[in-house]
Amino acid sequence: MSKKLFVGSLSWNTTDAGLREAFEPFGEVSDAKVITDRETGRSRGFGFVTFANPAEGTAAIQAMNGATLDGRSLNVNEAQDRPQGGGGGGGGGDR
Repeated sequence: MSKKLFVGSLSWNTTDAGLREAFEPFGEVSDAKVITDRETGRSRGFGFVTFANPAEGTAAIQAMNGATLDGRSLNVNEAQDRPQGGGGGGGGGDR
């Protein structure tokens, strides 16, 4: 079982490779991804890091929450599953 971490407050300059490199001292990183805007390709300021071993993920949270990466203080915690179901909505009644 793996552990996925949410990493917030990333610098606009942080890359997938830089994110992976910052978390690798804590264990085997199976995935590291900075989330980018679909239209502009620019970082949205957060990303996800997945550890193969949950204990290593927990250690990374404790060490990296509040740590500095690329000049920014990170917000690191366990990623929450997205709620299922459709978002959005809005409807349109006749006016």
